[in-house]
Amino acid sequence: MGRKNRRTNITPARELPAHGAVIFGTRLVDGPRWTNGEQYHMRIMGSNTAKKFYICPGCNQNIPPGITHVVAWPEGRGDDRRHWHKPCWERR
Repeated sequence: MGRKNRRTNITPARELPAHGAVIFGTRLVDGPRWTNGEQYHMRIMGSNTAKKFYICPGCNQNIPPGITHVVAWPEGRGDDRRHWHKPCWERR
């Protein structure tokens, strides 16, 4: 008779939050000053994953592909992501 390789203690998969905070490196920080202290999720997008042009809301200049930058979005609104230059995000 063959072996039965069955697990009996399988834990159910946990639901992942929709706001994107499960992505490695995402932190909850204070948003820009005009948001009056609203919390933002923030992560660094590395140069190898930056494939498109973005407009930085801090300086209204292009962020070309291949440049390390910050991606930030308000808590609870993951579809409202903005891409910032690192110095612009630090000056926010």
